[in-house]
Amino acid sequence: MRELLIATRNKGKLPEIVAALSGMPFQIVNLEDTAIPKDFEVEEIAQTFEGNALIKAFMYGKKSGKLTLAEDSGLEVDTLGGRPGVMSARYAPGSDEDRYKKLLSELVGIPYDERGAQFRAVVAIYDPESDKIRTCEGIMRGHIVGEARGGAGFGYDPVFYSDELDKTCGEMTLAEKNKVSHRGRALLKAREILTKDFS
Repeated sequence: MRELLIATRNKGKLPEIVAALSGMPFQIVNLEDTAIPKDFEVEEIAQTFEGNALIKAFMYGKKSGKLTLAEDSGLEVDTLGGRPGVMSARYAPGSDEDRYKKLLSELVGIPYDERGAQFRAVVAIYDPESDKIRTCEGIMRGHIVGEARGGAGFGYDPVFYSDELDKTCGEMTLAEKNKVSHRGRALLKAREILTKDFS
């Protein structure tokens, strides 16, 4: 069975990715299972989610010699011209809460129907043996609520309201979130790509 390296140190993303890929004919490994030093950092210098996902898949794939899946994602708020976008994880120093509080402060006075937003995720899969690389994308539409709701998830989940499920991502179970989330949708496509091109 081929190993598939999930190239993330994000403790929130890893269980979501592993759950979405369950039942596939790959042995899932994470960065802790490899000889890659803990201080090896890949700089996310691209201006797009796709660019950053490709950089991570390529760098970790080359370093480990394993088939590698990497992901980059973030929040795009319509009225803010798509911000925070690729800067989502670096939008404010400190914690996830610091970042979503900064976002909420920028939306004060803006009515709910003008708070449309989307989470976007791009998954990149790279095989250092064949030098083959593939990408796919998932989007979840919703709105930014006025205050945090729910303690599940991570990042901006407590302030992002899914129009589809009528709750914030912070109020969803992992199974619910993987069904409708940007990452869940991208990983559904990634399953097809892995089966077709890499198994």
